[in-house]
Amino acid sequence: MKSTAPSRALNRSFRRSNSNANAGFVEVSDGGNGYFRRVDRGDSTDLDGASEVSSVVGGYTVLIPPTPDNQPMMSGSGGIIDSDVVDPTIAMKADQQMVSSSIFTGGYNSMIRSHVLDKMTDGAADDHPQLAGNRGSMCMMKGCDGRVIRDERGEELSPCECNFKICRDCYSDACKAGGKCPGCKEPYRPSEEDPDPFLPTSVPLSLPAPPDQQHHLPDRRLSIVKSKKYSQQLSLRSPKFDHANWLYETKGTYGFGNAVWPKEPELYSGVMTGGPIPDFKDKARRPLTRKIKVPAGILSPYRLLIVFRFVALVMFLIWRVSHPNSDAIWLWGMSIVCEIWFTISWLLDQLPKLCPVNRATDLAVLKDKFEQVGPTNPGGRSDLPAMDVFVSTADPEKEPPLVTANTVLSILAADYPVEKLACYLSDDGGALLTFEAMAEAASFARIWIPFCRKHAIEPRNPESYFNMKGDPTKNKVRQDFVKDRRRVKREYDEFKVRINGLPESIRRRSDAYNAHEEVKAKRHQMQSGSDPSEPLNVVKATWMADGTHWPGTWSTSSMDHGRGDHAGIIQVMLAPPSCDPLFGSSSEENLIDTSEIDIRLPMLVYVSREKRANYDHNKKAGAMNALVRASAIMSNGPFILNLDCDHYVYNSMAFREGICFMMDRGGENICYVQFPQRFEGIDPSDRYANHNTVFFDGNMRALDGLQGPMYVGTGCMFRRIALYAFDPPRYKDRGGLCSGLCCCCGGSRQKRKQVQSNLTKKTELDSISMMAGEEEDMEMQLVPKKYGGSSALLASIPKAEFQGRPLADHPGIKYGRPPGALRVPRENLDPATIAEAISVISCWYEDKSEWGRSVGWIYGSVTEDVVTGFRMHDRGWRSIYCVTKRDAFRGTAPINLTDRLQQVLRWATGSVEIFFSRNNGLLASTRMKILQRIAYANVGIYPFTSIFLIVYCFLPALSLFTDQFIVQTLDILFLIYLLVITLTLCMLALLEVKWAGITLEEWWRNEQFWVIGGTSAHLAAVLQGLLKVIAGIDISFTLTSKASTEGENDEFAELYVVKWTSLMIPPLTIVMVNMIAIAVAVGRTIYSSNPSWSKLLGGTFFSLWVLMHLYPFMKGLMGRRGRLPTIIWVWSGLISITISLLWVAISNPQNQFSSGFSL
Repeated sequence: MKSTAPSRALNRSFRRSNSNANAGFVEVSDGGNGYFRRVDRGDSTDLDGASEVSSVVGGYTVLIPPTPDNQPMMSGSGGIIDSDVVDPTIAMKADQQMVSSSIFTGGYNSMIRSHVLDKMTDGAADDHPQLAGNRGSMCMMKGCDGRVIRDERGEELSPCECNFKICRDCYSDACKAGGKCPGCKEPYRPSEEDPDPFLPTSVPLSLPAPPDQQHHLPDRRLSIVKSKKYSQQLSLRSPKFDHANWLYETKGTYGFGNAVWPKEPELYSGVMTGGPIPDFKDKARRPLTRKIKVPAGILSPYRLLIVFRFVALVMFLIWRVSHPNSDAIWLWGMSIVCEIWFTISWLLDQLPKLCPVNRATDLAVLKDKFEQVGPTNPGGRSDLPAMDVFVSTADPEKEPPLVTANTVLSILAADYPVEKLACYLSDDGGALLTFEAMAEAASFARIWIPFCRKHAIEPRNPESYFNMKGDPTKNKVRQDFVKDRRRVKREYDEFKVRINGLPESIRRRSDAYNAHEEVKAKRHQMQSGSDPSEPLNVVKATWMADGTHWPGTWSTSSMDHGRGDHAGIIQVMLAPPSCDPLFGSSSEENLIDTSEIDIRLPMLVYVSREKRANYDHNKKAGAMNALVRASAIMSNGPFILNLDCDHYVYNSMAFREGICFMMDRGGENICYVQFPQRFEGIDPSDRYANHNTVFFDGNMRALDGLQGPMYVGTGCMFRRIALYAFDPPRYKDRGGLCSGLCCCCGGSRQKRKQVQSNLTKKTELDSISMMAGEEEDMEMQLVPKKYGGSSALLASIPKAEFQGRPLADHPGIKYGRPPGALRVPRENLDPATIAEAISVISCWYEDKSEWGRSVGWIYGSVTEDVVTGFRMHDRGWRSIYCVTKRDAFRGTAPINLTDRLQQVLRWATGSVEIFFSRNNGLLASTRMKILQRIAYANVGIYPFTSIFLIVYCFLPALSLFTDQFIVQTLDILFLIYLLVITLTLCMLALLEVKWAGITLEEWWRNEQFWVIGGTSAHLAAVLQGLLKVIAGIDISFTLTSKASTEGENDEFAELYVVKWTSLMIPPLTIVMVNMIAIAVAVGRTIYSSNPSWSKLLGGTFFSLWVLMHLYPFMKGLMGRRGRLPTIIWVWSGLISITISLLWVAISNPQNQFSSGFSL
């Protein structure tokens, strides 16, 4: 005991052999229990003195220390204490404390290391029991600096009646040494009076396994995977249970709220008040959601006008083709081609809008079904499924840590069962600044979240809440609200100061430690007698608050510590909470009175996947897939919500509203629920259509009436098994107009393909099972290539499927789960589980697997969100658009013209990539509805409209220059056609505004920016896509200069900043050419002896129409005071002169105007 006590602040390490990159994770232990090799901090040479390990070719192995005092704590014989000596409560709490106080690192060709953090930031430690590195008493063992084991309330836990304080490591050593307390020398006795609330009272329910495999499921701790070279596939067996094809089509017609809502029953006395027990059968029949159709008085005229306008366009085009302009056939030809394309583009945009719908949820029914207190649930535990929330960030310089921290706080404070909620932050930059900012956020959460619950705060983003205008006491009923708000506001101001001071704090700390290392190196150089003039080889490291190297990216890049080259990191910032409420106290030491408030916090995990220079990490899509795998190991929530770091939870009930659709009858066919994106900080006039309400409130509502909205990157709740590339359980082939043909000619072949696909997936899931063996090196069958080499990940898939099913509380639900199945506590985290999670976020894990190809977020496109949603719809899934009364999420959007164009350029570039890939909507399968295919086809086609749009914008100027027009004469029939087409467009806009709930100003801004983006970013995206596909040349359009900002105190100062970019050249040229053409045409007509007023009016009208659409662009170039950068004048002048000279060169010099001058 004395020899091991001084080494409590230690690194726990795993070592991975370097022979096989595709091997899995191997546990070398006795009895299947994982344990750790302890190494003194900063001492890496001690690894070489370890005893030999089992010879395993490829894979992870655990180093076994040479001394007998560090053996794992196990049950059984052979010198190991019996299980009845060890208190399971103490042992489990010790493991939990170790998990929440350690940072795990590792990856490809490197050891997996668990490093105990004495503290995570330079500030004072907090004493909340779930916080990592929380404060506590020191161990009473001589020479040990460990923290005493604590319970869920933060109180110190003593395993012996003598109240001898002991840490986890010393307690483990005492148990291994005979199970006697070091203080009173009496044996430890398990406690029988106070059962631990963390211990499950029953076995958690999970998806049943085949009978012949129930006793051979893999252990949840460490998976054992042999490399392909040393493994062989087992013969396929025919299991009794089909994990993949769980559900089949039924004759039930009860869908997503399409039933008549019953009247609310009369109020009844609750069970707890002694009244009669209510009839829950009637309530079980009430749907969680309902579909609200658009009134026929709006939708029918809207559809009729679409048909009428299409007929008018066809007749107009026929008339135009049959009446060519012989005087300017080239002008007539260009206009005809453009008008035909515009008609096709308009039709592709309008057809998916034929069936818009609205939806509503009933949160009261959700509470009655899943959280009702009753005889079977006296404690009121929630039966809702667990949810994992993903937040992604990559660069703390571009994405401020304070914004990310506020987003995380809003998630942790959401109104969802605390024990069912887990938040994962993906730091793709591996920055210590983000890590410590999350540690500060976790510390502030112990104050902010109880305050939100106590006073029903909305929104639960502290920055947005404290900056709200208006009376904060409105609708607040507690008398201590003002006092609590004042105290929390003071704490938040201090929190912001700490966050904003982190960069300087990290720099000063690192400089101090690096200077100390240089002094040590200099002293060592002098003692060794080396030449003092030789330069010191001391790396400039980035140091954590506890005086150790940060395992991620350093400020000064170094080997294994650079951007894109660092180990994987996982830190459980907030440990999983208990399953029962934990109320605070009214002590004066507390900032606010929490005696009636649940003070538990949801689980918070910091994840930075491993990055190496030789790997393509696939940007955000790769980070999301790493989170999917890590979360499957650690919490395995059946539903996943992803948010950008600048999109916070504005409506605390949003999670419940989304889960209503998933848990309603028929919800098992829903792959994701998409929420609309709402933005803050937009200028009141919304000059560049940043709100994008026409798309989010118009197009997306319309798609909801088909197969569902597209996935737009953030604010989306996924069903986990849909990300695993499984087919929907109630798949039915619906091919629109093609379905009849498919049934006649190809139905049997498709049915055979579906059966074969189901058998394949059945085999994949059944391969999770492990062979029983008595050999020392355990054998396991080869896991499927599709999901990689983690058996724990494979084992989590059927559990996630089962937990994501709706309740089987109605005869119409054939494939549901029994009520109460999810009220049991979740499995606790242990160190081996975190080590397994480290292995699945390593850079090599996806090699030779289907991740990014058919599983998870799809790689290969800038707009990976649209492609991922397309793959799900193509497999027959459907999605839902959830528009809440109070915005679910809010974020930020660029209000600067250049930043907005760059954003549109990225979207358009992704659309061009989709068009030239197999993700084109034209190549979709028959499982996708015909109108849904048209919508996805339009996604890839719309950037090409820019080619015709830019030509059409120059046509009015060419008409004015040449004194010609697109028609021979302004015929009355031509004017009637134009009038009808224009009026029907305006009437359609009025009706669309009506059913979409937007304003005419928003619709007009969208039209304006469609022209601005079409003549700039869309055209650049088409050129970039064509060069990439044809010539393999990758061109990026970046900023080249930036003007100074004026009025920094103005909220919208960024709106007036002019940043030069090449994307501005085409629209600016269009503006200048049209303005010059109008001046030339007016002067020529006035001074002409035979003026052509009709051609002047026609050309001028269309030129002004173009300039009206480009007005926001021109206003943006003027900045705040109307100053235009010189470079813009130079480029525009050169291009305008070039076009004029080109026209002079190709025009007929004999064509003299009657006024005496010629072009």
